[in-house]
Amino acid sequence: MPRLNEWSPAGDWTIGGEHADLNAKDGAIVYRFHARDLHLVLGPAQDSEPIRFRVTIDGKPPVDNHGTDIDADGYGTVSEQRVYQLVRQTGEIGDRAFEIRFLDLGVQVYAFTFG
Repeated sequence: MPRLNEWSPAGDWTIGGEHADLNAKDGAIVYRFHARDLHLVLGPAQDSEPIRFRVTIDGKPPVDNHGTDIDADGYGTVSEQRVYQLVRQTGEIGDRAFEIRFLDLGVQVYAFTFG
């Protein structure tokens, strides 16, 4: 499982031993992966409102490759701490560039998992 220091964060993050905290809106994480499914453990910071985000795969909306926690355009919301299924590829599995961009601040990012 990738650790926090293996992610490519963009924006104002505080990276700790267990999770990374986004300190300002419009932060992102980029990660290259090779798997059918991509999940990310996310949660709102204490006293935070739900956090909106958008996922892209290879710079495009996921369309048919979206997970259960986002729509075909890649939009979703973090409302509680849990595993979010963000990508479920339907076609050939290959190397992909995943990006998640948080439109609001206050998210905590824990770990990627794959299927």
